[in-house]
Amino acid sequence: MPKFAANLSMLFTEAPLLERFERAARAGFAAVEIQFPYDTPAEPLQQALLRNRLTLVLHNLPAGDWAAGERGIACHPDRVDEFRQGIDRALAYAAALGAPQLNCLAGIRPANVPADTARHVLVGNLRYAALRLKAHGLKLLIEPINTYDIPGFFVNGTRQALDLIAEVGADNLFLQYDVYHMQRMEGDLANTLAANLEKIAHIQIADNPGRHEPGTGEINFDFLFAHLDRIGYIGWVGCEYKPATTTEAGLGWLTES
Repeated sequence: MPKFAANLSMLFTEAPLLERFERAARAGFAAVEIQFPYDTPAEPLQQALLRNRLTLVLHNLPAGDWAAGERGIACHPDRVDEFRQGIDRALAYAAALGAPQLNCLAGIRPANVPADTARHVLVGNLRYAALRLKAHGLKLLIEPINTYDIPGFFVNGTRQALDLIAEVGADNLFLQYDVYHMQRMEGDLANTLAANLEKIAHIQIADNPGRHEPGTGEINFDFLFAHLDRIGYIGWVGCEYKPATTTEAGLGWLTES
């Protein structure tokens, strides 16, 4: 059975962030991930991890003004300096919290920016970020996201992400494969995972439709979890879903796995 990490940005949101660590540990999780930890000082987050004997497996690079609808700035030509400054902030949090990998959200391509320009900027930013992270022994991830939930998101397919990884040419750049996003965009989950296992460093899950917990939609997670074992996936599986009711009420899939 895969190793599951609770995404504390989406699970246990009935409680303040610092209280979610205890709830995750009590529910049986050994690890957590956080989308953006930056609104909370690193020290109390570090203490919450230590107190609850949890591992932080991932957080994202800063992604612009999330509340205003931005979903990453890595493909924005006019935001390169801001992107690079964000790496400094992300590295400081990763050092304090022990995160081994950071995820880069490419962002929504601005309407006035041609696709080839956005790609050129993204490749340059990924090269810079990968080099900075490698100096600290960290992996950099790139995540395709579906364009139904986020119209215009620039990186929205597995092949596109893998082509970017190949062009960047950094040995610490990997794919973050989100089952929910790729079910919406492509399907064929099992074959895609098997074919690209060596480039996948992190997996996230949610069912479709609704982006709720496993067992609420069309994806056969019993098969998929067994498949991950069969193909030899040894990384973490982040539970990045919106509970249909409350987090605890929807954890039957975990206790039955």
